[in-house]
Amino acid sequence: MKDTNTPLLTMQNLQIEGLSEDRWKPIVKGVDLSLVKGEVLGLIGESGAGKSTIGLGAMGYVRDGCRFSGGSVHFDGIELTGADRETRRNLRSTRIAYVAQSAAASFNPAFKLINQHTEFPVRRGLMSREDARKDAIELYRQLQLPNPEEIGFRYPHQVSGGQLQRAMTAMAMACRPDLIIFDEPTTALDVTTQIEVLSAIRNIVEDFGTSAIYITHDLSVVAQMADRIMVLRHGAEVEAADTATMLNAPKQAYTKSLWAVRSFKSAQKVPVAADAVPAVSLRGVTAQYPAMKTPVLNNVSIDFHAGRTVAVVGESGSGKSTTARSLMGLLPPVQGEILLNGAPLSPQFRKRSKAQLQAVQMIYQMADTALNPKQRIRDIIGRPMTYYRGLKGRKLTEEIRALLDDIELEPDQYINRLPSELSGGQKQRIGIARALAAGPKLVICDEVTSALDQLVAEGILRLLDKLQQEHNLAYMFITHDISTVRAIADEVVVMQHGKIVEQGPKAQIFSPPFQPYTDLLLSSVPEMDPGWLDRVLADRAAKRA
Repeated sequence: MKDTNTPLLTMQNLQIEGLSEDRWKPIVKGVDLSLVKGEVLGLIGESGAGKSTIGLGAMGYVRDGCRFSGGSVHFDGIELTGADRETRRNLRSTRIAYVAQSAAASFNPAFKLINQHTEFPVRRGLMSREDARKDAIELYRQLQLPNPEEIGFRYPHQVSGGQLQRAMTAMAMACRPDLIIFDEPTTALDVTTQIEVLSAIRNIVEDFGTSAIYITHDLSVVAQMADRIMVLRHGAEVEAADTATMLNAPKQAYTKSLWAVRSFKSAQKVPVAADAVPAVSLRGVTAQYPAMKTPVLNNVSIDFHAGRTVAVVGESGSGKSTTARSLMGLLPPVQGEILLNGAPLSPQFRKRSKAQLQAVQMIYQMADTALNPKQRIRDIIGRPMTYYRGLKGRKLTEEIRALLDDIELEPDQYINRLPSELSGGQKQRIGIARALAAGPKLVICDEVTSALDQLVAEGILRLLDKLQQEHNLAYMFITHDISTVRAIADEVVVMQHGKIVEQGPKAQIFSPPFQPYTDLLLSSVPEMDPGWLDRVLADRAAKRA
């Protein structure tokens, strides 16, 4: 229930600065917003727009190296920018909660989910530990987590990404906050899991009358979640309006550019010759973890040819990343084999030669956690060049600079920077450079654009396409983004429960009639229509009935 009379949260002329090269530089430049009880405000904009900084500012918090430099943040009559530390700490997690983008990086891996869930309500004296555990189970049930009585007693690594994201939302609700900041909570999720999480988040916000700030770069997602949308760029507001108005009649040219459909499509390639030897192949690979009785991969066969991209799609737990682990030698098959240029490749990375390790490299999904924060860019890129190719001294520096040119980052400007001094898109470019530095045959791209806004993601896809043509690389592109598959793939492999459901050329897979599971994936792609989620949920409920 929305209380349209009294704002719960107001920001007036909010200004936040960050310290860079011994100078304070503006990050947020005089933003105004208000939020009433029960209302959801969507914040959108490209990387570096200030979305997350404003979201954290709503808690009276700024990251290390930042400061409030002007304006105010009022939460239920309390001025947060000038409040003492104890006042702000008492509000956080009790009346204001935060749901981060990466649940995997936010949970403590050493503690069970339910123990982390109950910590704050018990510490704040709101519930006994037993009552907090019962409440956690009820929230798990409301968020449609499987086996709600049991799932909380698992460790974070023992649940899927979508389940972990919902567990984090449950933890945010533990103290029944008045305001939740959702910071890209579905970015890393596949489309079918995303529907479940969006539905669960929306239901629990509505059921408890909670206000929310929903931060995202996915316009289709924000259309399902927000009552109003604010568009940001370079730390300032571009425009704001109710969701229907913003979707149907944006006023500013920048907003219209965000609304534009992704235009990039990779060039049409010559079909693979019948006698061509794949750069890397999986042949009937079945794999399982030692503690599990059933296989996580079952009879998987895929060919990766030089100069071509195989997109591997499927929901969370379908076996996409597990297939990549087997290719990397991290999960040896119990049956089947892996081939490099037609010759057997040792299933265990420890038994592979340096040349064999060099042949298969990976670009990771979360560049924030994949790059060593203490190493400069020259060291991050230079280390694989030295290890695999023996480069040293002047030749090493020349190759590092040439690779920075290849990924379209000015060498003089970036070679000595730390990862913390880069944007999300720039970090991902460094991740690409690190993989290429080894001189691989196959590059595994594991959800490399999922954490990026649409404009930056398109730039990364164009870069990958250019590098593939220049270096004749084979790509395995793991993704849940169907628009990315349409843009970059030559062949598509659809996986479910560790098995290949279907595979073939992109045009064949995306032409009706669809295989039922492929149809489910395609129908789960959000649309920029506020009624889309309700229609999909109603349609699926009708089919179940």
